[in-house]
Amino acid sequence: MSRLIKSFGYAWNGLKICILKETNFRIHILCSILVVIAGCFFNISTVEWTIILICTGFVLCMEMLNTAVEHLCDIIHMEIHPLIKKVKDIAAGAVLLSAVIAVICGAIIFIPKIYLFIRSINLT
Repeated sequence: MSRLIKSFGYAWNGLKICILKETNFRIHILCSILVVIAGCFFNISTVEWTIILICTGFVLCMEMLNTAVEHLCDIIHMEIHPLIKKVKDIAAGAVLLSAVIAVICGAIIFIPKIYLFIRSINLT
């Protein structure tokens, strides 16, 4: 049981490091908070919440993995190296792809709701 508790401690520490030290992670957290606020405002369905949470969680996890890869690459090879650059670019590309997919899912969910909200304002 002690090993399990320690592993949760290590995981929490990794999350804390990203929250406190990684600017891009904090930007993703801010976007996630805004999406949750929008979800509450527009009273999205359970299925829509599930999609939002999966997308948000995936982007945050990808950002954490990208951060870990970057730090590991920096330890392995301190100088600029073409293969290390390729590894870092691929990891960053994974974050970008996950974020773009999340934005598309968010647009599919929120654009119709925003449209109806604006129309309701204009009709009154």
